[in-house]
Amino acid sequence: MSFTRVLTASLVAVLGLITPSTAAETNPAKPLNVVLILVDDMGITDLGCYGSKFFETPNVDQLAREGVKFTESYASCTVCSPTRAALLTGKYPARLHITDWIPGEDHPKAKLKIPDWTKYLPLEEITLAEQLKASGYATISIGKWHLTPGLKEGDEAYYPDKQGFDVNIGGYHRGQPASYFSPYHNPVLTDGPKGEFLTDREAAEAVKFIEANKDKPFFVYLPHYAVHDPLGGKPEYIEKFKAKAATMPESKQHNATYAALVKSVDDALGTIRTALKRLNLDDHTIIIFTSDNGGKMAYTDNSPYRAGKGSAYEGGVRVPLIVYWPNVTKAGTTEATPVISHDLYPTVLSMTAVKPLQSLVDGADLTPLMKNTGKLDRDALYWHYPHYHGGGSTPHSAIRSGDYRLVHFYEDNHDELYKLTDNASESPNIAAQEPARTKSLRERLESWLKSVDAQLPTPNPNYDPKAETKKKKGKAENSEK
Repeated sequence: MSFTRVLTASLVAVLGLITPSTAAETNPAKPLNVVLILVDDMGITDLGCYGSKFFETPNVDQLAREGVKFTESYASCTVCSPTRAALLTGKYPARLHITDWIPGEDHPKAKLKIPDWTKYLPLEEITLAEQLKASGYATISIGKWHLTPGLKEGDEAYYPDKQGFDVNIGGYHRGQPASYFSPYHNPVLTDGPKGEFLTDREAAEAVKFIEANKDKPFFVYLPHYAVHDPLGGKPEYIEKFKAKAATMPESKQHNATYAALVKSVDDALGTIRTALKRLNLDDHTIIIFTSDNGGKMAYTDNSPYRAGKGSAYEGGVRVPLIVYWPNVTKAGTTEATPVISHDLYPTVLSMTAVKPLQSLVDGADLTPLMKNTGKLDRDALYWHYPHYHGGGSTPHSAIRSGDYRLVHFYEDNHDELYKLTDNASESPNIAAQEPARTKSLRERLESWLKSVDAQLPTPNPNYDPKAETKKKKGKAENSEK
């Protein structure tokens, strides 16, 4: 372990002893518990409460009716690992230099050379789990981690239990399950009975942890492996949605196996909430439900948002976000302020009244929105993806300010400008019609990139357009491995 890591760990421990774990205003006697559910690859339109007529999500829909539903919520990146790192640290992926899924794709003949980016979450970062643990919380990570370098030896040094989690169940370097049914072939997840379903198991582990820690504050981080491919679903659910799809030929969402997986995620939330109510903890537990990037176009439809996972457009970064904050938020509230994944870091600390152990955080505290006591002092959100993605995306950066979103593409240095209130599908490109606004937003984007020390792609001396075109064609519609 590095000297810096030892020093950071000591600082966290010492500050945890001298920082009071004062509770949120609902109960001064005990801090609020937190359950943070992060679904993998779930688009914003994959839920009933966000408009889907095909997928069935009664438990998530109920959570939305009892909490706050954000309608302009964004992932910190168009792929998973950067969003996960941002959520856990409160920092933009560009600042962390974690800007692609780990370990990313190799495009040696592409027009641009990608930067030498960071392929793990540095131990020096103070995670949300470390923050809460220092204030007396029991902490657990259940499911996908995908923030380690994938080393043959020593990879365990970057597992969740080295990042503030007391317990790690199922989290290692892989970004997708070997199987949704036991045996799981996962080195940090013991197999259950043959045929046990992974999402059910994750929920059961969450309940087990909650039961064991019901008398102290707890933080359950549940980053589901679902709904990432390779798809799997319970046979009875698959048959149910095959039959439903036959009655909805006009629906753009019709993949029965994907629908079965979405339903299992919804079931997991129901299992956890039932346990919280049984233990009389529901009114003392914050529940957050969100996703790490937009839906994959091979399995779902993100309309009206353009494209999907891995893309430069809204479909790649629009995600659901629902927050249940008992006795504080007004049930059934809809919030249209643009927010982003790494806002959850300072927000959770604010809701639990845990004093931050670090000052450099890019996320904004969303509690004024949820309590209807104020607005955010922020007028722009940013994205940076200096990579190539199998779905066809090329290196780009983006800014959203007000109703406008500008995307800058690095291969030919062109800009695309869209007014989202006029057309959420980002068409047509109005950059030529609004040169002054385009120039202003581009300048703001470049200023931000410098402020976070963003790594930029550079010209590739080995560029071979024929080889790269052939590779892109062969990998069309692919996603991360």
